[in-house]
Amino acid sequence: MWQTIEQIFPYAIAYTIPLLIVALGALYCERSGIINIGLEGLMIIGSFAGGLTIYILQNQYGANVWTIYVGLLVAAIVGALFSLLHAFASINLHANQTISGTAINMIAAGLTVFLARNITGSGNIVLTVGLAKKNLTGLSNIPVIGPLFFRNSYATTWIVLLILIVLTFILYKTAFGLRLRACGEHPHAADAAGINVSRMRYIGVLTSGALAGLGGAIYLVTIAGEFNGSVSGIGFLALAALIFGQWKPLGILASTFFFGFATTIANVSQVIPSLTKFPPVLLKTFPYIVTLLALIIFSKSTQAPKASGEPFDHGKR
Repeated sequence: MWQTIEQIFPYAIAYTIPLLIVALGALYCERSGIINIGLEGLMIIGSFAGGLTIYILQNQYGANVWTIYVGLLVAAIVGALFSLLHAFASINLHANQTISGTAINMIAAGLTVFLARNITGSGNIVLTVGLAKKNLTGLSNIPVIGPLFFRNSYATTWIVLLILIVLTFILYKTAFGLRLRACGEHPHAADAAGINVSRMRYIGVLTSGALAGLGGAIYLVTIAGEFNGSVSGIGFLALAALIFGQWKPLGILASTFFFGFATTIANVSQVIPSLTKFPPVLLKTFPYIVTLLALIIFSKSTQAPKASGEPFDHGKR
């Protein structure tokens, strides 16, 4: 049993990380008062932009690790820029945020595959080399904890965990975080206190776009290895993790790990002897069944920001 857990755990951590960073972006967006169900599309945009950047740089300069980090940076920037569409529609035009997010998903899927076919001749962008796994010297030898957390880990895992700490501190320990949360709870009171609600909401949406784009690129360089116009529904799972985690960073960390572990079990079930006795269909659908059950169980106790999804009108009180 322990050997099975030791085999699965690094994969579960790797799958959790893109889920976590995307859910954190959704947290900032909804805390500002904007619902963003376009996370899947923003991840696809980030995966495409990061993959294309890495593909071009690797062809010109070889398979250097810095090309991957440049690709991750470009993915975050492009994700933020693409999210401006959702921000403008939701904040300036007071459009329905659910429809706007759905449009983002549809545009991203079609646009990126079209561009990939015209640039590379196919709908795929294959990376020469992805991000390598490494053992953390010293820490990987710690009994029990070492093999689980510090062996075969990606550098992006520790980067995202650092981002989690920083974003949690900003959200709860700074004046900016207080203003952001106020815009998602009582935007008119925040406006009366002199806070520019529209600006704060733009920041929230741009943050979600940047982190979703980064998440898409992380998924590409650690799990997928090639861009094919899909991120396997991670954006939607991130939304479920946000609700399951009650719009709190630590809750999101726990819920994304839960979903990551469940998805990993489904993906590796056929190569682990102790899991082959379960029906493959059950294991493949397990993450989505758990997601539905979690949403049903916690639907009545959810504590979403009160003004989430409601357009802000400066002239109304």
